[in-house]
Parts: sequence; structure tokens; C-alpha cells
Amino acid sequence: MDFTSGGRLEVRITESDVGKRVSIRRLTGSAKPGEKFTDTVGVLTSWSDGVLSVTRRDGETVRIDESTLVAGKVVPPAPARRRRSAPDTGRPAGPGTPPA
Repeated sequence: MDFTSGGRLEVRITESDVGKRVSIRRLTGSAKPGEKFTDTVGVLTSWSDGVLSVTRRDGETVRIDESTLVAGKVVPPAPARRRRSAPDTGRPAGPGTPPA
């Protein structure tokens, strides 16, 4: 079964990676074209009895059956969010910033 058009997919995470930020690609079970896979990025919070739990940035916990894994790896921490600049002032915008 050919999953890719170039790269090699590998599951490079283990139970020892609990607590680390991971990127996981898994089978969806959908028969619809273009919906074979779905990706999840977040902190691997548990891995027991063949089920992985990944907590996403928005706080949602996704449970993933180990048998559906296609690829996975540890990834660096998410970059810090940038603050928007207020128009024309160059100052950071945010709560308490007076209007320009």
C-alpha cells in the first residue's frame, strides 16, 4: 500500500515520549476520497493499553488507537505567539494600550 508520493512514513514515538510535544498522522477509517489520514499535534499525555492521548494547544484531548498510527515524531515546542503592533505606532497592541 503506497501512502506517500515521496517521503517515508515512520512511527518514531514510543511510550517514553509521554510529556513531549508530538506530531501524529493516523488513518481515519473514512472511505471518502482525500480523507484517509488526519494529523494531530500536541503533548502526548498518556499511552496505555494501545491508546494514546494527545492534548492539543486548544486544550482538547484526542484519543488515538495505536493500530491507526501511520507516522509520528517528537517535534519542538510551539513558537511563542507574536503580539500584533498597533497601527502607525509600532507599539505592541494589547489590553491597556491606548488607541493611537
